[in-house]
Amino acid sequence: MRTWIMHIDMDAFFASVEILDNPELAGLPVAVGGQSDRGVVAAASYEIRKYGVRSAMSVVKARKLCPQAVFVRPRFRRYSEISRKVMDVLGRFSPLVEQASIDEAYLDATGLERLFGPAPDMARSIKEAVRAETGLTCSVGLAPVRFLAKVASDLDKPDGLTVIEPERMRGFLRTLPVSKIPGVGGRTLDLLRGLGVREAGDVLRFGPEFWEARLGKWGPVLWERAQGIDPRGVEPGGEAKSSGAENTFEEDTLDRDVLRRWLLVQSERVGADLRRMEVKARTVTVKIKYADFRQITRSRTLPSATDQTLAIYRAAREILAGVDLAMRVRLIGVTASHFGDGPTQLSLLEPAPPRRQSALDRAVDQVREKFGKDAVRRGDVLEMEK
Repeated sequence: MRTWIMHIDMDAFFASVEILDNPELAGLPVAVGGQSDRGVVAAASYEIRKYGVRSAMSVVKARKLCPQAVFVRPRFRRYSEISRKVMDVLGRFSPLVEQASIDEAYLDATGLERLFGPAPDMARSIKEAVRAETGLTCSVGLAPVRFLAKVASDLDKPDGLTVIEPERMRGFLRTLPVSKIPGVGGRTLDLLRGLGVREAGDVLRFGPEFWEARLGKWGPVLWERAQGIDPRGVEPGGEAKSSGAENTFEEDTLDRDVLRRWLLVQSERVGADLRRMEVKARTVTVKIKYADFRQITRSRTLPSATDQTLAIYRAAREILAGVDLAMRVRLIGVTASHFGDGPTQLSLLEPAPPRRQSALDRAVDQVREKFGKDAVRRGDVLEMEK
């Protein structure tokens, strides 16, 4: 029995949702993100990508590349709503679905031919079902191993389907640019190019020990990937034990203002997610990945469990302030964990009693869900954009 793994990736997800809800934006260069000069692009439509605009780019740079860009503020609750619909669709096709992020998932299609026909036909049916349910397109990669399914989904965007059959996997890898392998980027790519390694096939000129000496634990993994080896399957998630959000920057940065802005955006997402799940978290964790792929995490336990956006953001901001950045940062993220309600510790320094603050957050969620993100804005957010 052939193993088939699909990677389903929504096309320009945030921007596509905004265009779906506002058809007047169709065909325009749309950027989702902050509108001030201190803002960051969270997502870019395919029209604006033609000008070189990408996610995590500063608004100032995006405006220089595309003066006619249309900037739209993000509505994360709306994106989460559409994301749940997409995951529901995937669950109709296979019991083994792993959501990798708000706009992508892996699906194990092994052994489902009797129900849905050959795997490529099943992939087409999934694409049609997603479009019928959400009005949006997705791109699908289909391959015998997980990482190649992800590579394949990015080769024919938007609304694409790329199939890598087992018999052509080695030939495909021989000429695959090494930059396409998930996890390769930045300084790793510079190191590889310095060794004359430009395609996945070039990696095999050296053994796993050679790569481990230069890339640490990632070295032997890269060597296996170049041969099409990936033991990871699809792992469906159980009950959520944490909620997190993270972003990888197009350009590595040491600008703490940029990092704080992203922590604020991510805290908004995490807080809204906690309130949707009706849980509170005791621990806030900040994840930082440096340009050389070295990663650190720093955590803080709160006096009481919370689902408040500002409490999460303040903790994350304080964690970042205590980190001596060793080099440029390529990724930052926030996670809230250790769910449960504990005794509430009141403080004279709190801007509002915890119960009132939570009620305010929920009221804001409801208004934004009904009227859009711009209907109500937090003072802290406005302060960040001055």
